Amino acid sequence: MAVPGSAAACLGLFSLFVPLLVAYMATGSDVTWPVVCLTLVAVFVSLWWRKLRHRDADTDRRVCVLVLGDIGRSPRMQYHALSLSKHGYLVTFVGFLDSKPHPDVLTEDRIRIDAIAEVKGIRAGPKLLAYVTKTMVQSLQLLGVLLTTQLQSIILMQNPPGLPGIAVAWLVCVLRGSRFIIDWHNYGYTIMALSHGASHPVVRLAKWYEQFFGPLAAHNLCVTNAMKDDLQKNWGIRATTLYDRPASIFRETPLKLQHELFMRLAGTHPQFQHAGSNGVDGDVDMERTALTVRDRTDGAVTLSVKRPALLLSSTSWTEDEDFSILLAALEAYEGFIRGGASLPDLLCVITGKGPQKEHYRKLIDTLHLEHVKICTPWLEAKDYPLLLGSADLGVCLHKSSSGLDLPMKVVDMFGCCLPVCAIHFNCLHELVKHEENGLIFRDSAELAQQLRSLLSEFPSSDGRLGEFRKNLRTSRGQRWDDNWDQNVLPLIAAQ
Repeated sequence: MAVPGSAAACLGLFSLFVPLLVAYMATGSDVTWPVVCLTLVAVFVSLWWRKLRHRDADTDRRVCVLVLGDIGRSPRMQYHALSLSKHGYLVTFVGFLDSKPHPDVLTEDRIRIDAIAEVKGIRAGPKLLAYVTKTMVQSLQLLGVLLTTQLQSIILMQNPPGLPGIAVAWLVCVLRGSRFIIDWHNYGYTIMALSHGASHPVVRLAKWYEQFFGPLAAHNLCVTNAMKDDLQKNWGIRATTLYDRPASIFRETPLKLQHELFMRLAGTHPQFQHAGSNGVDGDVDMERTALTVRDRTDGAVTLSVKRPALLLSSTSWTEDEDFSILLAALEAYEGFIRGGASLPDLLCVITGKGPQKEHYRKLIDTLHLEHVKICTPWLEAKDYPLLLGSADLGVCLHKSSSGLDLPMKVVDMFGCCLPVCAIHFNCLHELVKHEENGLIFRDSAELAQQLRSLLSEFPSSDGRLGEFRKNLRTSRGQRWDDNWDQNVLPLIAAQ
C-alpha cells in the first residue's frame, strides 16, 4: 500500500509536468527535452527529499537502534532499546533475528523489531569478491530499510560491525535530517586483523573506513576510558564513556529457581543429571539434580552435600577467545585430583554460539576427564541470568582485539556477585580488581593454580572465593538504568 505522502508527491509532479508539456508543444519553445527532463528530475528529487524529511507529532520520540548482527546476542543494544522505551521513546530495532531477544524486548509495546536477513555474499570464487558483493548488497538492503521506515529523530548504531553500516546510517541521517550516534564497543578492523593480519589490504581499508566515517557522527559513546582517550587522541572523536553495567535481571538466583533451571537443563544435558536414574536416588520423595535436591513433601530445596563446583564461561566462540587455555587448565585440575588433592569435582558450562564452537566441541570430545564434566549449551535469554546467579565461579577468556574494550560477560557475572578469573589484557583493570573481586591470569598453568586455590575449601564460604563474593555484594555499583539515565539520556533528549 502506498503511503499518503507518495500519492501527494505523484500528484504534485503530474501537475507540474502537464503544464510544462502543454506549453512546450503550443509555443514551439526552444527549450530542449534534456532541460525539461532535468527540471522534472529536480522537481521529483525535491519532492522525494521533502517526503523523507516529513516530520509528524511523534518524530522527536522515534529512535532507531541499529546493529548489523544478531539482536539476541547484542545485550547492550537491547538495554539501549529498553531504556529508551522506559522514557517514552518509540524504538525501531533493526538487526538480524537469529536468536531470541530478551522477553522484555519482545513484549515492550514501544519496541518494534525490523528484522533484516544476513547477507552471505557469493559462495564461489575469491573470498575478496564474496566480501565485496556482501558489502554492496547489505548496503542496498540497509539503505532501503532506513529510507522506508518512519522518520527517526536519531539512529543509534553499534560498532563493530560497522561496515557498511556506519556509512549507510550517516548518509540516511544526512538525507532525513536525523542525528547519528555511534556506540563504540571495539574497533572492527582489529577484530578482522585477528584472522587476516594487520597488514592485509581489507584490514587497512576497514581501519581507514572507521577513521573516516566515525568522526561524522553527531555523538559517540564508548565502553572504557581507555577507548575514550584513544578515540580522542588518534581519531579526533570526542566520546562519552558508558560503562557496561548489569541489568536488574542479573542477581543471585534463589535455590528454588536454581533447582528448576537445573531440572530443565538435565532434560537435554546429562551433566546436570543426578547419578541415580531419572533424577531419583533411592528416595522417591527427593527430586535430585547433580547440584540440588528438592523435598517433594514440602518443596524445600537444598544444595547437594557432595555437589560439584559449577564453573561458568560464556562466549561468542570467536578468535579473540582462546578456549584451549581453559581446556588445558581443566586437564591440569583433573591431574591435581588424581594426584591426591582434596578438590571438588567440576561441572564446567560454556554457553554461547559462534563460528568456532564445533572446533572446540571436537577438542572437548578428545579429553579423558573423570572429575570434570563439560557441556556447551545455548541458553534462552531468560535462563542465562539464572545460570550466572547459580554458579560458583566464572571464567573469562575474552582478550580484546584492540585492548580497549571490556567483556560484558564479566559485568553480568559481577551483577550476580559471581567472582571471576579473567585473562589479562591492557585495560582489564578498569573492571576486574585482582584479589578483590576475582583473579587475573596469563596462561593455562596460572588459571589451573587459581582454580585449585579458590576451590580448595569448597563448598565452604570462608575461603578466598567466599571473600570475593562478599566484596562484590558490598561494593555493588550502579545498575544499567541509572548509568544510562546519567550518561545517555541527556544526549538523546537534546534537540
